[in-house]
Amino acid sequence: GILLKFREFFGLLNAPRRDGFVSFHTSKYRLHYLETPSGLRLVLNTDLGVGSAREALQHIYSNLFVELVVKNPLCPPRAPVQSLLFRQRLDAFVRSLPYFGPR
Repeated sequence: GILLKFREFFGLLNAPRRDGFVSFHTSKYRLHYLETPSGLRLVLNTDLGVGSAREALQHIYSNLFVELVVKNPLCPPRAPVQSLLFRQRLDAFVRSLPYFGPR
């Protein structure tokens, strides 16, 4: 719900952008957001030092979600993702990002 409100609020404040609402930040974290043409919403939380995680979210969608979930006949559409391979590859990808690190 809060993401939809941010999107709506962003639309009221700014001139329409091609990529729409992409992120917001608080004093403690930055939330990066990607909505696909099919309506799937991806969110990634980072610390404030990360400028944009747009490429990472696009990679997660195109190279992981589409390849390992959408094209998998064993994964029913609109159901929670149960694919262990997807989860493992997603975890490995996020851990490989330059801004991922232990606290």
